[in-house]
Amino acid sequence: MNYKQHTIKGPVTVSGIGLHTGVVSNMTFKPASANHGYKFQRIDLEGQPIVNVDVDNVVDLSRGTTIEQNGARVNTVEHTLAALVGLQIDNVLIELDGPEPPIMDGSSIEFVKALLEVGLQEQNALRNYFEITEGISYKDDSRGVEIAALPLDDYRLTVMVDYNSPVLGSQHASITDMSQFEGEIAPCRTFCFLHELEALYKQNLIKGGDLDNAIVIVDRVVEEGELSYLADLLGKKKVTVEEEGILNNTELRFKNEMARHKLLDLMGDLALIGRPIKGQILAARPGHAANIAFARRVKKLIQEASIKTVPTYDPKKPPVMDINQIAATLPHRYPFLLIDKIIHLDETTVTGVKNVTMNEPFFQGHFPGNPVLPGVIQIEAMAQTGGILVLNTVENPEDYWTYFLGIDRCRFKRKVIPGDTIIFKCELLAPVKRGIAKMSGQAFVGGQLVMEAEMSASIVKKDA
Repeated sequence: MNYKQHTIKGPVTVSGIGLHTGVVSNMTFKPASANHGYKFQRIDLEGQPIVNVDVDNVVDLSRGTTIEQNGARVNTVEHTLAALVGLQIDNVLIELDGPEPPIMDGSSIEFVKALLEVGLQEQNALRNYFEITEGISYKDDSRGVEIAALPLDDYRLTVMVDYNSPVLGSQHASITDMSQFEGEIAPCRTFCFLHELEALYKQNLIKGGDLDNAIVIVDRVVEEGELSYLADLLGKKKVTVEEEGILNNTELRFKNEMARHKLLDLMGDLALIGRPIKGQILAARPGHAANIAFARRVKKLIQEASIKTVPTYDPKKPPVMDINQIAATLPHRYPFLLIDKIIHLDETTVTGVKNVTMNEPFFQGHFPGNPVLPGVIQIEAMAQTGGILVLNTVENPEDYWTYFLGIDRCRFKRKVIPGDTIIFKCELLAPVKRGIAKMSGQAFVGGQLVMEAEMSASIVKKDA
């Protein structure tokens, strides 16, 4: 698994018809900055609105996963997202000039080829994994669906499907290493049963469906008259089938291609959680509705964990920002540059580290013989950590100042002394508006809370 975040080296475009809408569109993957995540942008709509890849934005699950935000909708996102997850790409802007990504051949392989052709770029930011620490489960008895996540220091998925079909039988598929994705999962195509085909057309779905981009499973004997009807429905001169098998006798790429495609769908749907996962995912008869319900459950746990979790610091791991990068962002200098490392940074949260030593200049006069880190220094160090977070919301952060506006609910829980390592965690309480940021901050030593406060600050351009 990748340790650092990745984007792509340049833009790349794929074009084609949408599976359900039948609209031809161009989709361009573009590089994005660290902690950007996945975002779609409908460049064909007024204002070119952005739709964040977020499970909270899911609005429809009719044979695919559809998201909507800011008045813009993007249909059938799962194959596109699976390609990004499978290649361990973290940050990309996906421009789309239509309502739906191209279906291509019904799999993710054409997206993978395009992304690999342009190349991947490592970024100076750690991947923000959500680590499954205890079992998470979802069950829908009415559909016979069950999904579970178990602790694992890796990302692995196993899927089992059983449709009571003489053609398919029971199938299972697994991915134990993301390096397997390109060759073993990405080429697996979407599918449906013959008895579903006419119903899907009547529901105004699969307008762009074709035997070149989907597998149609025939699990019963079909009369010649029905084959003619199907040919008309699909716009084909003729369709054929063996007694039981695949319409037009399409050759499968894998004996268990259907189970592998269900695994692909699961990977794409779980991308809507918003963070890469460390864990073992086990799924029996998954579908989009169950995948999204499970994703919502995981996201809720992430939100709860962000409130409760005490940050951990592993000095063996490289930081997101070292002291030189911090100094390039903040205007502070000795003896008032108080943060040594930034070990986590995303759109709403930052974690910084300060090593307290006896060489700090204020210890000469602050309680000589009983050195205690002054509370005002703790607040300033926390504010500098928060300053990194606030400046991360603007381009060219070196062109801005951040100024304190207020401190509320400040409490000191225990004293901090030389030899301690303080972990500061700051989180935005609301989006930055009109240059004003409000955040909560906590300071920990040895896993124990030593100080907390709410702070507000303003961002001001230096030449303003």
